[in-house]
Amino acid sequence: MISEKDKEQISSKGTSLEKVITQIDHFKNGFPFMNIEKPASIGNGIIKLDEESKLTYTDYYRTALENDYTVSKFVPASGAATRMFKDLFSYINADEEAQKLMEQEGPIQVLLAHINCFAFSKDLEKITGVDLSDEKSVFENGVLIVSKLLLEDGLKYGIYPKGVLKFHLSDVRETTPIEEHLIEGALYGCSNHNEVQIHFTVSPNHQALFQEIVNEKLPLYEAKFDVQYKITYSTQKSSTDTIAVNKDNTPFRNPNGQIVFRPGGHGALIENLNDIYADIIFIKNIDNVSPEYRLKDTIQYKEALAGVLCFYQGKVFDILKDLESNSADNKDLDSYLEVLKTELQIIVPDDVLNASNEEKVNFINEKLNRPIRVCGMVKNEGEPGGGPFWGVGKHGETSLQVVESSQIDLNDPIKKELVSKSTHFNPVDLICGVNNHKGEKYDLLEFVDPKTGFISAKSLNGKDLKALELPGLWNGAMSDWITLFVEVPISTFNPVKTINDLLRPEHQPEYSEQH
Repeated sequence: MISEKDKEQISSKGTSLEKVITQIDHFKNGFPFMNIEKPASIGNGIIKLDEESKLTYTDYYRTALENDYTVSKFVPASGAATRMFKDLFSYINADEEAQKLMEQEGPIQVLLAHINCFAFSKDLEKITGVDLSDEKSVFENGVLIVSKLLLEDGLKYGIYPKGVLKFHLSDVRETTPIEEHLIEGALYGCSNHNEVQIHFTVSPNHQALFQEIVNEKLPLYEAKFDVQYKITYSTQKSSTDTIAVNKDNTPFRNPNGQIVFRPGGHGALIENLNDIYADIIFIKNIDNVSPEYRLKDTIQYKEALAGVLCFYQGKVFDILKDLESNSADNKDLDSYLEVLKTELQIIVPDDVLNASNEEKVNFINEKLNRPIRVCGMVKNEGEPGGGPFWGVGKHGETSLQVVESSQIDLNDPIKKELVSKSTHFNPVDLICGVNNHKGEKYDLLEFVDPKTGFISAKSLNGKDLKALELPGLWNGAMSDWITLFVEVPISTFNPVKTINDLLRPEHQPEYSEQH
């Protein structure tokens, strides 16, 4: 199945034959569903902050900054915006009769009726020559307007990544998600030395677009916030691409006979995250942004969640240092186990409670010598996304897990009922501590659960294939981290999944709400 020539190709990608064979085995055997036991909820895996605790934790974060903790913002931004414009592509590719129907109701009708409310409307008006304030003219030129928005001979929004699109409009300028992340970084991710580190993961063919916007806008934001930005980029590593297979699980090949590899999904980014050196790392998707005037809650909760990380990481470090000094007695060990159980949400089996001191020390060391993450969780309000559950993790123990719906067997009525009782979902709002108590960086690849990948059906050049996604960045790739869930308000979660999401009040200019 794998020839000598294939082995050369595999080696040139920086991966190994062993990895490829493991991936083919995954195709053959599939991935097991996550065994969820119950949803995490307030008081049972999810922390709810009152006003006083928000202030207290914010102080912990600010004290950490004063103590020269380094901070970085990690922004996954490599995806193209294709899905954002799915309905628009259907519209321009439809026949005339279907187009007329689409203009009467649904997403296309909404888009054309509000075309003047988008931040890119001036650019679109210029390139089409259509007066976008004249509704009759807009509907008469609908196909032209949408084509010029999406295609190569227009604004290219259907080709570009989300990060470079104009999302927001203020009374002074139009802003892209890149700029919104620059603003956020200055407002909550600034080190004691006025440095703001932001790392974008981008696709190789889009990096120049990102750099162009960053280079143009940095002087503006550095002057406005009195900060110095340190912007870095990385791309998904070729070695994290996964093999594509035919329906019979043999390697899928291109017309030249070469094996086809595909990007391994956002789980591949654990390798990029592993290359970031900072004491505190904020993770947030490129499209989850708000205009600056709406950032109050976001900043407040980002700082509070970072404080939760600093507070509990401090407890973890104190315990590990104490164990290292060999001075802990039985009473100390029991109190440490209580911290694991009641504060760090780590299940402590009865046999450990009754074990020897040496066994207790081994258990505590094993459970605490891990990276730690604090994940914001939003109350369920019908938004898609994974959720917080108590699930069976990498080593067969029950722990807090972020679980995607595709990881759950929804044909099992018991699991389906557990999902229906879930109160919160995952908005991808993480603060990570990736160093140990000695200040050394963990190797994050050691904490991935390889059994949490995902197989999907795709096609290439009209031929069906099966693709494999690696364990997702915030679920399987972080399965074995110390995990804390904290409730955050819906106002901190404003993703743009379709273009019409930009018409929601939370993405519209401040002055539009006053008229």
